[in-house]
Amino acid sequence: MKANDVRKMSAAELETKLVDLKKDLFNLRLQHATNQLDNPIRIAQVKKDIARVKTIIREQQLAGR
Repeated sequence: MKANDVRKMSAAELETKLVDLKKDLFNLRLQHATNQLDNPIRIAQVKKDIARVKTIIREQQLAGR
C-alpha cells in the first residue's frame, strides 16, 4: 500500500481500512503463535500499513477535514 493511495481515501474509508488492518494483524499474530504462518514478513508489512493509515488520519485531522 502506497501513501498516495491512502491519501485519496475519505475519512470513513480510512477508518474501515484501519479496522481491517488491525484484524489482519491479529490473525497473523495468531497464526504465528500456532506456527501456521507461512510469511512472517507480512506482520511487519501490516504494521507499516497501520502506521501509514494512522499518519494520514492525523494529517487530515490537523488540516481540519
